[in-house]
Amino acid sequence: MNLVWKLLRQHISVGQFIGFFFANLFGMFIVLLGYQFYRDVLPVFTSEDSFMKSDYIIFSKKIGLGNTLSGRSNTFSESEVGELQEQGFVKKVGWFTRAEYSIDATMGVNGQNFIRTEMFFESVPDDFVDVALNNWKYEEGNREVPVILPRTYINMYNFGFAQSQSLPKISDGLAGMIDFHIYIHGNGKRDEFKGNVIGFSNRLNTILVPQAFMEWSNQNYAPDEHSNPTRLIVEVANPADENIQKFVEKKGYEVEDDKLQAEKTTYFLKLLVSLVMIIGLIISLLSFYILMLSIYLLVQKNATKLENLLLIGYSPSKVARPYQLLTMILNILVLVIALLVLAGVRRYYMDIIETLFPQMADSNMLPAIGVGLLLFVIVSVLNIVAIRRKVSHIWSSRE
Repeated sequence: MNLVWKLLRQHISVGQFIGFFFANLFGMFIVLLGYQFYRDVLPVFTSEDSFMKSDYIIFSKKIGLGNTLSGRSNTFSESEVGELQEQGFVKKVGWFTRAEYSIDATMGVNGQNFIRTEMFFESVPDDFVDVALNNWKYEEGNREVPVILPRTYINMYNFGFAQSQSLPKISDGLAGMIDFHIYIHGNGKRDEFKGNVIGFSNRLNTILVPQAFMEWSNQNYAPDEHSNPTRLIVEVANPADENIQKFVEKKGYEVEDDKLQAEKTTYFLKLLVSLVMIIGLIISLLSFYILMLSIYLLVQKNATKLENLLLIGYSPSKVARPYQLLTMILNILVLVIALLVLAGVRRYYMDIIETLFPQMADSNMLPAIGVGLLLFVIVSVLNIVAIRRKVSHIWSSRE
């Protein structure tokens, strides 16, 4: 083997192999980056809200200039709620109950407040909230209230306040780190409560509290106030039912659901990643062509030596083995370096994504490693087969 290698390496073009190496590295990196980025970002657009099931839809009335000028209310009457309940696509209907009293609140982490403002609470029937009942309950006299916050609150903290104040970022699992103090005043009373943040919601733009707390607090702090609901939460049999859209258009309602927008975003993400991966594959194919051209030229330059080696008893497989090993080593180096560079790039963009979306589950590079190994095997097999055929062709043409 050493003798064969010494004879054949004399005409190796280092420049050609360096060109193949970097072209293949670039192509491999683009393919792996595109696929890994897609897998890392996709959950941002496809993950369901952990507190509201996918078959829940929120209805509200449109607020336009006509409503403002005419003074028409955007609340739902009992007859409108009853009409909605009679629709064939509806399984059950609930409504948002709002707090009729004034609320001030502060939110902070590690003793530093990042929000101090007036707030508002709403509640929905407990069976519409997908939370364990032992976490989502309130008993009269208790000064601790479970709350679900809009995701925008924690994004504002993580992306702005936490970075500027060198405070820890908060994910769903660390919701208990938030110091949430609630000050309620109404009916001549003022009391303080502690909010127990159990999580964050993507689909709700309100602070949600248990129905039991809402009923008790409204009765205690605003006994003479009552208003019709402005939003309804509806469980439907099939969110894709076309009758839902027809009913919404007929009644002039609005559906607070961003699923369609998420689907469009996901489609364009897939399209963009596909284009990037196709470009990477084309570069990889060109680099494969460069390698094969270099090997063929090298074999052609050594044609006489190859013939002599074959004549003195070396088999075609032994003669081809040095070239095959050379390509295998190059392919391994390309895969390893591409994965190392990808790890560095991924660490950079994942820091940004996790800051914006701390609720994302931890992911890893296994998808990219799998694709890289698959490409390595395919390219290496093609290299080995092509080199073996070229050497065998020299032997057969000699005969």
